[in-house]
Amino acid sequence: MATDARNLTEERVAEDTAVPGAVADGRPAWSGGRTAPAPDERGPAFAAPARIPLPDAAGPRDVPTRLVAHGCWYPSADPAGAQVAYICDRAGVPQLWVGSVDGDEVRLLDTEPDPVQEVSWSPDGRWIAYTTAPGGGEHLRVLCVRPDGSDRHILAGAEPGSSAHLGCWAHDGSAVAVTVAVPTAVPVLSAAATEPGPAEAGLPTPLPSGGPRRDGDAVLLGAAPHDDGGLPRPAPATAADATAPGTSWEGRPAPTPGFGDGLSAYLIDPDGVYAPVLLAAEKDAATLRVCDLSRDGGLALLRRGPRGRREALVMRTTDRTTTSVVPVADGDPWIGRFSPRADTIWLRSDAYREFAVLLAAELDPDGQPHGWHVAAERAGSDLELLHCAHDGATAVLAWNVRGVSEVEVLDTRPSGTAGAATGPPRPLPLPHEVATRIVDAGPRLLLALFGSQRRPGVWWIPESMAPLRTPWSSRDEDAVPPGRPPVRPVQLGLTARDGLPLNGWYYRAPGRGPAEPAPCVIHLHGGPEEQERPVLNPLYHEILGRGLDIFAPDVRGSGGHGRSFVDADLADGRFAAIEDVADCAAHAVLAGPADPSRLAVMGRSYGGYLTFASLVWHPELFRTGVAVCGMSDFATFFEGTEPWIAQSAAHKYGHPERDRELLHSLSPMSRIDALRAPVLAVHGEHDTNVPPGESEQFVRAARERGLSAELFTLRDEGHDFLRADNRRLFRRTAADWLQRHLTG
Repeated sequence: MATDARNLTEERVAEDTAVPGAVADGRPAWSGGRTAPAPDERGPAFAAPARIPLPDAAGPRDVPTRLVAHGCWYPSADPAGAQVAYICDRAGVPQLWVGSVDGDEVRLLDTEPDPVQEVSWSPDGRWIAYTTAPGGGEHLRVLCVRPDGSDRHILAGAEPGSSAHLGCWAHDGSAVAVTVAVPTAVPVLSAAATEPGPAEAGLPTPLPSGGPRRDGDAVLLGAAPHDDGGLPRPAPATAADATAPGTSWEGRPAPTPGFGDGLSAYLIDPDGVYAPVLLAAEKDAATLRVCDLSRDGGLALLRRGPRGRREALVMRTTDRTTTSVVPVADGDPWIGRFSPRADTIWLRSDAYREFAVLLAAELDPDGQPHGWHVAAERAGSDLELLHCAHDGATAVLAWNVRGVSEVEVLDTRPSGTAGAATGPPRPLPLPHEVATRIVDAGPRLLLALFGSQRRPGVWWIPESMAPLRTPWSSRDEDAVPPGRPPVRPVQLGLTARDGLPLNGWYYRAPGRGPAEPAPCVIHLHGGPEEQERPVLNPLYHEILGRGLDIFAPDVRGSGGHGRSFVDADLADGRFAAIEDVADCAAHAVLAGPADPSRLAVMGRSYGGYLTFASLVWHPELFRTGVAVCGMSDFATFFEGTEPWIAQSAAHKYGHPERDRELLHSLSPMSRIDALRAPVLAVHGEHDTNVPPGESEQFVRAARERGLSAELFTLRDEGHDFLRADNRRLFRRTAADWLQRHLTG
């Protein structure tokens, strides 16, 4: 299969042209008149995607019978701001819909059952690009469709073994950026282009003079060294802070060559007239996304790197020279944007600091940044969403303040001093706790919001600046069936045994007195860099309805609490993260009040790993556990996971070869003989992030030791459970198990 993909690449790249644009020297050019690479510059590259037409799959224009409680999220508006494409699960699976911003009319654009993950309307209004997850798995495709539902086709990700990820549009709508991931088992770059750097230095390998290494079209953006370039670096408050993880980037381990996907970023003509143009490629990479292109197409802003080591790169597209490499924050992948004249760049970055801020710098005509400075920051809070208006006049900032979003609008100068503000930021009041996306809708804004009392919905901002709910988003009163409203959680703070401050959200089961001891479930989120947020979780609602309390903490390694907190679980710090679970359970008893004799632990993904680990490290503490898509042995996890997952996981957990002993000690399977409690393991059959074998081997080992253990496999699901019927079945099965073992 890989050989076929390589042959396809050679056939398509051999006539590598471009999307519509000016023509120079007989060679086509893409957006803004930029000329494509000359033929003699070409060479082998990762598989170029092929355009595959599909049958039209537009749904009815009439409003279908909706689920009582449905969610709408990830909006993207047409250029006029009158229509919005979005993801909605009203038919039971996340699908692509289009509706009027302020009207009731909606229509389904793709009736296929494959879940939709991202949506982007082209700037010229002619196309809607979106990603789907075939079979609910982890290998994605990028598709395009006309706003009326016609001319639906696959842009990338159809080749066997490949996956594709959506990037930005060219500003004239002539091309969309797509990253194609292919396994790197087949060597598609020359050995000279992939020689590893000095691993003993523990730092990225410097590029040779003259710009990035290249092998024809396969441009290695490389591991350019972090150069602060004048980036603001606050002085550490104490000597201890100066050496704390996250206060400096120089000492962080570099991504390790040897595993990871081959990632190639292309500009693709959605009309299929011109062949894809290769922007950049990397081997053994975790991520590569094209976040923005300058109006003339001369500069590209890319995000790359594994979690905990994300980087923003400014690249000249004419000669593919990387002009700047700046560390940026995890979280939302859309990390920045160029100003309309490309004389300023804005970045959401935590470079050399604890919390993400808004950075800005002037750009010279060659794309070199000068004078980096902080344009906006908040003490103790991360900038988690950044939206720059199309005209460059405003920036909309969403701050994470102890798990709750606070949004403000910053007026900026479209030209002149880079990043200068014309006045103080204007707060934008939100009707719910968490903002997940902010986009333009013509002269207005669209916000995707989520809260403790509602399902995800889309809101628009009129001139009055008071958000209004779109008519097709579910109403708050429809969030759950009538008779039992959602529980609003209370935030609790505690201190871990080693003195590290922790906190979480406590949900009290309805009908219990304030001092009445209750069975309690310690629920652990994934990531580990995710953060527990006060949003409506149908799983929590189901568990609370069984008379069980829930305490959902952020143990060390979670996001939203500063870079040092995120990095506090690296290497053998993960043992302390396991101890955090026990400390959180003790605090739930003291402050909940939870019944110490009726405690359970539950979590998904990394939280599933912590569930397995807590059951074998603290067998006396929990009466039962429910592990969802969790790792049970790091050795088998690294053998079976996706290459890009392995690339990121090596930084977070440890290298599967160099840190083999540590990873073995951290693996729950290494302590399986200590297990005492019954356990339910849940997994999606198509999970290639954490393969189902991780749950299977734990359950098998528990049964061999005479313990009660069950494996519940969800059909047509991957790492995330996306189909309404499966999600409902999962919630009921997990709640039944917990209720039986905590109250029976």
